[in-house]
Amino acid sequence: MKPNIGFTDRIIRVILGVALLGAGYYFKSAWGFLGLVPIITAVVRFCPAYLPFGLNTCRPKHDE
Repeated sequence: MKPNIGFTDRIIRVILGVALLGAGYYFKSAWGFLGLVPIITAVVRFCPAYLPFGLNTCRPKHDE
């Protein structure tokens, strides 16, 4: 798997995931476990949903 999630995207995913987990805990709902999806994709730096669209938020590497 080639990484397709950049730094800013990872930060946003972690914040969103923690917020979803917190909301699930607060409202006593199992839907909060959906917060694990953005956290896991941020950790592995790969999002399968980006593949069909050809998205990549990583910075391009510059050859010197």
